[in-house]
Amino acid sequence: MNAVPVLLGYTAAVGLLAPRLLLRAAWLHRAPALAVVVWQALMAAFAIGAALTTYNLAMPTEHLHAGLVGLLHSCGLHVGPGEPSPATADRLGIALPAALGLALLTGFAFHVARARRARTRHREAVDLVGRRATRLGATVLPYDTPAAYCLPGRRPRVVVSEAAVRELTAEQLAAVLEHERGHIAGRHHLALAVAEAFHSVFRRLPLARHGRQQTALLLEMAADDRALRRHSGEALATAMYEMAAARTPKGAFAAGGHSVVIRVTRALGPRRAPHPVLRGAVAAVAALVPLLPLIVACPPLLG
Repeated sequence: MNAVPVLLGYTAAVGLLAPRLLLRAAWLHRAPALAVVVWQALMAAFAIGAALTTYNLAMPTEHLHAGLVGLLHSCGLHVGPGEPSPATADRLGIALPAALGLALLTGFAFHVARARRARTRHREAVDLVGRRATRLGATVLPYDTPAAYCLPGRRPRVVVSEAAVRELTAEQLAAVLEHERGHIAGRHHLALAVAEAFHSVFRRLPLARHGRQQTALLLEMAADDRALRRHSGEALATAMYEMAAARTPKGAFAAGGHSVVIRVTRALGPRRAPHPVLRGAVAAVAALVPLLPLIVACPPLLG
């Protein structure tokens, strides 16, 4: 069976239709960490599906004698003298998926390295002008606007301004610091780099555009959830409101930011975790979605 139509339809559905359906799901903001996994599973499924589609187009099959090479030849686009050769198809079948994988890996490495350089420069500045507050587990900066952010990575820092220490209540400050520790413990910078890399390769794809936006928002909500396990929603929400106008350095995660209105509403509203059955079903689907292109392209041999 020629797997190309199935792979092409599946990949298009994942890249174009799945984001619209996922954005309408009611459980996303109730389980943000799981939602991030689902978005990134869809990205992996699209990348695998696109790679396998190009591979199956390029490789000769009994239904398509020279794959993509034959198609180009029949359209008058000659890639070489005479009829397309199987060797050319073999090279295309390997080169096209490899180029896609290399582009994604290069994009991921680029975003990780760029953010790391920015964090390293800022960390050095923070260590010079800030003072270490052991009681808070953070570095305090002389800054007159309430602010808090973290610099994740191998030498993480939680940074808070003197204005935040002075103006926030003890519970507000503790909730904000716990939020920042959630980013560091969850290695959220790596998940964000995955979404950025996927967007850099498939910039106009709805999955890439919505996936990057939603990943950033959901990671903030996941860090909020860590803070809400120990502190009240009112303390976290009012602290976020106080820090909404603070600026954040590149490569850092901040407790404030442009998503404050959504997150404040969520923190003050009723918190209902998804039913365990729903959570398990979503996790199973997230694990299966990237495997489906492989099952279609490489069906088990029977007999």
